[in-house]
Amino acid sequence: MSGEELCLRLPDWVAAELPPRNTPIAEINDRMRLAIHLAQVNIEQETGGPFAAIVFDSSHRVVAAGLNLVTTLNCSSAHAEILALSLAEQAIGRYRLDKSHELVVTAEPCAMCAGAIPWSGIGKLVTSATDQDIRSIGFDEGSKPKDWHMPLVDRGIEVISEVLRAESASVLGQYHDRGGLIYNG
Repeated sequence: MSGEELCLRLPDWVAAELPPRNTPIAEINDRMRLAIHLAQVNIEQETGGPFAAIVFDSSHRVVAAGLNLVTTLNCSSAHAEILALSLAEQAIGRYRLDKSHELVVTAEPCAMCAGAIPWSGIGKLVTSATDQDIRSIGFDEGSKPKDWHMPLVDRGIEVISEVLRAESASVLGQYHDRGGLIYNG
């Protein structure tokens, strides 16, 4: 190796926004609210884009969170889902999660993230804002079929969509109204 490295590190404020490590968040809406809150704070702190993701274990405890840090890390693949999954894998000490893990994301995955999710090993994906909501503020989600979730379902991943959609769409709107950078638009 040449000595170059990629360091996945979330902004310092994230730890203070997460519940204590062993605190379960039983309700799906509460898990999504936490993700939406992280996306909102990411905008307020000007540390990245309007997206957040959290990996939960089978007891609904946070394993790892991720934020969209594309612009702050100067890394086109630094999407919330990619960071949450990568940090969760590091936290458990394995390159693959398992079916007991759930990924909660404030928006439907883009083409890249939809392709990465099956490799992570998770058993459940929960999304909020839709592709239409994301594209309406100018983001390009890549070439993604309307039935983007079917390849995940075919691999045994449960997909639940549009959980608290209005709240996530509102965060997207706030990002746009504040003049947030729309990259790949």
